[in-house]
Amino acid sequence: MGTCTACGKRSPLISGAVGACVDYLRAGDPKTLAAAEDTRRRSRKEFGLPVEAPQDPDGIACGLCGRGCRLGEGRRGFCGIRLNQNGALRGGDASAARVQFYYDPLPTNCVADWVCPAGTGCGYPKYSHREGAEYGYVNLAVFYEACSFDCLFCQNWHYRSASKSYGGISAATLAEAANDRTACICYFGGDPAPQALHALEASRLALENRRGHNQGILRICWETNGSEAPAVLDEMLALSLESGGCVKFDLKACNENLHQALCGPSNRRTLENFRRAARRSTASFPPPFSPQATEGGNTRRVNDFCSGKSSAGSTMTRHVAPARTPF
Repeated sequence: MGTCTACGKRSPLISGAVGACVDYLRAGDPKTLAAAEDTRRRSRKEFGLPVEAPQDPDGIACGLCGRGCRLGEGRRGFCGIRLNQNGALRGGDASAARVQFYYDPLPTNCVADWVCPAGTGCGYPKYSHREGAEYGYVNLAVFYEACSFDCLFCQNWHYRSASKSYGGISAATLAEAANDRTACICYFGGDPAPQALHALEASRLALENRRGHNQGILRICWETNGSEAPAVLDEMLALSLESGGCVKFDLKACNENLHQALCGPSNRRTLENFRRAARRSTASFPPPFSPQATEGGNTRRVNDFCSGKSSAGSTMTRHVAPARTPF
């Protein structure tokens, strides 16, 4: 049971971590938004992560996501992965990324299972091994340990403990992990955006390896908050459309104030990228889009937004509670 510090309302739908009801958050009440941001800053300090995107005038622009970080010498980006070291940006590139991966038997609990080839046989025989669910094959699930958002309700919050770690796995090593039973690779996290250079190269190498061995099907899929630079998103979409994979957008909230309270940044880049992806989708084989809602009233707003952007894309909504915080 949480209490809104602005109006005094008590409800199980009010998160103690945020301390405000959704009406005040949507309205952009300065005090409640500031309180949510203060909680986020304290949480990030617990993990030793930057509390805001660096904007060093003479720094190097990262350009991978909507944070717009400019990193001076020795500074890390908001994600904690990207680092200006001796005048060059490092971290999350093809040489090494903070990532974990595992094999997930198909069909799996992918949010796009109800429309993707792995769960339905959609696109058989070009994109799927079977006319129905791909029993006997696996998904290479790739979890990137960094994020461009900072959601107070993140179900995978543990990635923050690894975001500043050194070392990692090369794109070539990850690509080799896609064995002959691997039907798809799915990148998630955290989020792929801060380490997109690694994911894109691993995807290209894995597809080249598959073609070189005449093994055919290997779908490239993404689960993302949609904050990538437009040029990065275009590369992701191209790989998915070529291979028959899916692009899954987590649309946390359509209201910008609510989005900032729960996730940190504005949602403008995400919504713009969703529109961009919808324009690229095709009626013959569209990448499904999966919005993720944070509370009841927001579900309708998200679905209304999605339905107006693409008649080809598919949507599915799931609910999470904004309560996860170390405080």
